[in-house]
Amino acid sequence: MLSTLGEILASDQIGFPILSLMTFIPLAASVMIAMMKDGQMIRKVALIATGTAFLLSVFLPLLFEGGTADMQFVEQYTWIAPLGITYHVGVDGISILLVVLTTFLSVLTLAFSWKGIEHYFKQYVICLLFLETMVLGVFCALDLFLFFLYWEIMLIPMYFLIKTWGGAQRDYASLKFVLYTLVGSVLMLVGFVILYLNHHTLTGIYSFDLIEILKAPLSRTKQLWIFSLLFFGFAFKVPMFPFHTWLPDAHVQAPTAGSVLLAGVLLKMGTYGFVRFSLPLLPEASIYFVPLMSILGVIGIIYGALLALAQDDIKKLIAYSSISHLGFVILGIFALNDMGIQGGIIQMINHGISTSGLFFIVGFLYNRRHTRAISEYGGLAKQVPILAGFYLLISMSSLAFPGTNGFVGELMILLGAMKTNWPIASFAFIGVLLAGAYLLWLYQRIMMGELTNPENKKLLDLDRIEISICTALTVVILWMGIYPFPFLKMMDGSVTFITNRLNSVEVLAKAPETEKFVLKTKALKED
Repeated sequence: MLSTLGEILASDQIGFPILSLMTFIPLAASVMIAMMKDGQMIRKVALIATGTAFLLSVFLPLLFEGGTADMQFVEQYTWIAPLGITYHVGVDGISILLVVLTTFLSVLTLAFSWKGIEHYFKQYVICLLFLETMVLGVFCALDLFLFFLYWEIMLIPMYFLIKTWGGAQRDYASLKFVLYTLVGSVLMLVGFVILYLNHHTLTGIYSFDLIEILKAPLSRTKQLWIFSLLFFGFAFKVPMFPFHTWLPDAHVQAPTAGSVLLAGVLLKMGTYGFVRFSLPLLPEASIYFVPLMSILGVIGIIYGALLALAQDDIKKLIAYSSISHLGFVILGIFALNDMGIQGGIIQMINHGISTSGLFFIVGFLYNRRHTRAISEYGGLAKQVPILAGFYLLISMSSLAFPGTNGFVGELMILLGAMKTNWPIASFAFIGVLLAGAYLLWLYQRIMMGELTNPENKKLLDLDRIEISICTALTVVILWMGIYPFPFLKMMDGSVTFITNRLNSVEVLAKAPETEKFVLKTKALKED
């Protein structure tokens, strides 16, 4: 039965819209929930919607054809014909794992929120489902306008999650999050418009289609300008140093589900943007900016880790650790070789799992004690041994301990970066050591020692839902850590396509002038 369903979903003849169904089922459920009043029915509809979206996403890697850079499960329909805007979606080895990560974490956040939200639960669920649709749209969109639309609308549910269900300073944090992202988005849109107009100038056709724009050559000057514009849009979203200041506020003030989705998938939209657009569309500019991007990545690694060491709030410590870990992702992507880019992509997934797990742990503790102050804890391992065990494993994943998923990603990133620029990359090893320091020190202060605070003697260990959440994360952590081959194989073809475009630029730069015309013509024909 499973194989039959798989054949139906993969059938090009029927054109089964698996991506559209997966993307819009949560949105449709949010519309239904808006008309409901019964709390239990709202929970059931939301669970069915997120569960269905997750099951559909699981079919994607099962049916995915590896070793190719072609987009798969493609759907394309004319939308606004005069402007060349289409509804064009598809996934490749770069986006497919991010899609599954989004649906997976959406199920877990809904499970976590099953009993934890005391007011405006219906509106809360609507925001979660709406956000899931927008993020899935970002990772599936192959039309620049469609991508931008999803990118912008995503701000609305995230803004309300922070502002309505956030902490004491939620108004400030939510507004800061929106303003920072909007500044970057406007500049990103200008870059997209230049790509759009360049394509029209060369072909006479208006099109926002990524596949078509990839075929239109760009001068080096235009590439440098467009890269700079896209950089701000993506760098604010990552966020890279020095555009990171909104992140600790947003994480600390957001509810647990908001922090999980923010760290797990929203931050990946920025790094995904670099891989999806900047590298293949702007290869000359990408090569030119490698030193700057590598330096900013390393600064983020060390700076984020040092700030994490100085925190007395658990959530803020984890927020700064995200800045450090995403610095590794940037370093790997701009190694501009297969090893580094693959490491960067796999580390996006790893960070989504491990950091989301840490935020879940903080949520479990906060629901019991209503405080995030590290000083309020100590010796909890004796009182809540199951929570302590899961917390230790997730911490090991975050600090890249061998046998966990984090080790695979960071190792590939460091090897790839050392090939490109070993003097800069060598400083990243400091971040590896600091990660061990702040994560293990945090664990020691919370879980080890004597249970001196009388409030902690009343704590209950994890319940069934919480154990299920941690178990699901554990399976992924160990699977990707022990046997990462299936995950890496899926992205081979897409990463090779990017590195081939980058390598063709390097060949052209070194070739004699008489050979450049022939090489460039050949490269354009192959694209």
